[in-house]
Amino acid sequence: MASPLAKQPMKERILETADRLFYLQGIRAVGVDTIAAEIGISKRTLYNHFPSKDALIAAYLARRFVQPRPSDKPPVEQILSTFDSLERRFASKDFRGCPFVNAVAELGTDDKSVKKTAIAFKESRRVWFRDLLRQLKVADPEALATQLTLLVDGSIAQDLVRDDPAMARAAKEAATVLLKNAGVEIGAESAAKKRAIAK
Repeated sequence: MASPLAKQPMKERILETADRLFYLQGIRAVGVDTIAAEIGISKRTLYNHFPSKDALIAAYLARRFVQPRPSDKPPVEQILSTFDSLERRFASKDFRGCPFVNAVAELGTDDKSVKKTAIAFKESRRVWFRDLLRQLKVADPEALATQLTLLVDGSIAQDLVRDDPAMARAAKEAATVLLKNAGVEIGAESAAKKRAIAK
C-alpha cells in the first residue's frame, strides 16, 4: 500500500520532505542529495521542481509562514491562548524552536532573502498582537505587542535550553501581568464585573 506522501504531487513531496529534514536536522546539514534520496528520486528531478537549494529553502520558509486563524474568541483569550499553544508545541518531541530564527542563525544575516522572510514573519505576529490589543483599547498597543512578542520568543529559547514546556506557562503569567498593568480585565475579573453590572 502506497504511503500518503507517495500519493502527493512530486513538488509537494519534495517540499514536505525538505520541510521535515530542514527543521529537524538543520538547513546546512541537509543537502539536496539527502532530500532526493529520502524520496527516491534523482537530483535532476528535484531541480526540475526547485532550481536550487536556495529556492527550496525559500519555499520551506514560505510554507512555515502560517498566519493565526481568525477567531470569535475575546481578544484577551486569543492572546493568552498563544502561550497555551506554545506549551503544547514545546511538549512535542519534534519541537526544534522557531524555524525562522533557526534559518537566520544557520545561514547568517548576510542571506538577505532569509532575513527578510524571518523579519516579515516576526512582524506579522507582533501586528496580530497589536490588532487584538487595539480591540482591548490599551493605551500603547505597539509597545505592548512588542513585549508580548518578546515573551513568545523568550519562552521558545528557554524551552530549547531547558527542555521544559513550563517555560510557556511562565511567559503566560508574565503576559497576564502586562495585560493587567495595561488595564485589561482577565478571566474571573471580567466575569465578576459583568455580574455586578447585570445586578
